[in-house]
Amino acid sequence: MIKSLKTGHSRRLRILPGEPVDPNRSALMARVRDKHSKPELVVRRMAHGLGYRFRLHCRGLPGTPDLVFPRLGKAIFVHGCFWHRHKDCPRTTSPKTRSEYWANKFDTNKKRDGLKQRQLRRLGWDVLIIWECETLDTDKLGKQLTKFLVRRAPRITAHG
Repeated sequence: MIKSLKTGHSRRLRILPGEPVDPNRSALMARVRDKHSKPELVVRRMAHGLGYRFRLHCRGLPGTPDLVFPRLGKAIFVHGCFWHRHKDCPRTTSPKTRSEYWANKFDTNKKRDGLKQRQLRRLGWDVLIIWECETLDTDKLGKQLTKFLVRRAPRITAHG
């Protein structure tokens, strides 16, 4: 186990079979955030500036959406183009080393993303995916958020 000096949390060190992992690459990947990333913060500031209030990272919902608007029945995921494989995006590159490992990892990520979105929709939630590269154009992002959040999603009731 490794103990993080910054957070104090313990993390298991996993040794993967195959090629040795470059320590520099490992350090780079360890800095990738799953919550409170720069693209997520851009979306949060924009939604808040538009007057919407939301909850963050609701663990009780499938996929733990990044922003949840319970009153509106809306959920937003802010996806990194690299990790979630944004189609035709220049940020969606593939590592040259351990290509089989990465191909399996990316495939698993895509399948899990689709499953969690379907589960949320079955529960009556309206889902929006915002890609990392889309957060660079704030005007377009503002229009996308407004269009998504202004519509009220139909709620599913127990009686149908």
